[in-house]
Amino acid sequence: MNEIHSAGYRAHTNIALIKYWGKRNKELFLPVTSSLSLTLDAFYTDTHVEFDTSLTGDVFYLGGELQNEANTAKVSRFLDLFRETAGKPNLYAKVTSVNHVPTAAGLASSASAFAALAGACNLALDLQLDAQTLSTYARQGSGSASRSLLGGFVEWHKGEGDESASSYAEAFDDADWDLAMVFVIINRNAKKIDSRLGMEHTNQTSPFYALWPQEVEKDLAMIKPAIKAHDLDTVGQIAEHNAMKMHAMTIAAKPSFTYWEPASIEAMTIVRELREQGIPAYITMDAGPNVKVLCRASQAETIKAAFAPRFGADQVVIAKPGPAAHPLEKE
Repeated sequence: MNEIHSAGYRAHTNIALIKYWGKRNKELFLPVTSSLSLTLDAFYTDTHVEFDTSLTGDVFYLGGELQNEANTAKVSRFLDLFRETAGKPNLYAKVTSVNHVPTAAGLASSASAFAALAGACNLALDLQLDAQTLSTYARQGSGSASRSLLGGFVEWHKGEGDESASSYAEAFDDADWDLAMVFVIINRNAKKIDSRLGMEHTNQTSPFYALWPQEVEKDLAMIKPAIKAHDLDTVGQIAEHNAMKMHAMTIAAKPSFTYWEPASIEAMTIVRELREQGIPAYITMDAGPNVKVLCRASQAETIKAAFAPRFGADQVVIAKPGPAAHPLEKE
């Protein structure tokens, strides 16, 4: 008789205000620096996992499409973490995942995807891992997934040495204040340079990378009290400068590369024009061309309207602070 363990989970994307850009241990996904992010409500991943003793291998569907061997193998390696903890190394699973966010476009789809899968595995196998421990598992699927398990502002601690348990995410602030992020979606397609490859190339060839850890440490020390004080201007200035430093490293890599597209620069120009008009709006960008604008929730519609002459309505999305990952109700 078949033994089946199943669960569904939803996790939202997060956008780092203090960036994660580089690993010191590629196998355990241990970062070079700590980072700090904001979880958002507009984009998320729903994942169902069904561990079934009748299966002879793992099966992975993304957006309704059966995935190839390489993509399935990546998910299988992640599932192994949970199977080993449960003491069931040969219990295969069917994973069905839907990204309500463009995949691999620099909108943090991998963060929400692996956070949702981690939550589903934990629940299906009744492992009862606490949030901190679960974040160390999620991290090994995608580093930023550790942050998507939690809501509001989240800090991911870099940890010490090669000790996996020391690098975890924890909630920092619930973000329950006049805060939003406007997404300007320049390109929904997968980016040409994968984040992991971009990180590694920057780490190895950019002369600016040696300064990155100390810059992040300074930025974290300044942004945390500003968040607690609900000081949007200081938070925004620090976050924008941190993002620009990250992208400066990629431009200074050898050979040079950038995730920006011409429309990215147009969007950034609009943000700076808004600031000149007295509207607090601050840029952050990850490994992709899409521009995110940190702003007051009460001014988000005004900011969205400023992009209308250049960008279509479907390209500009307002997001509010989002919740922690949570189980999906059974249908």
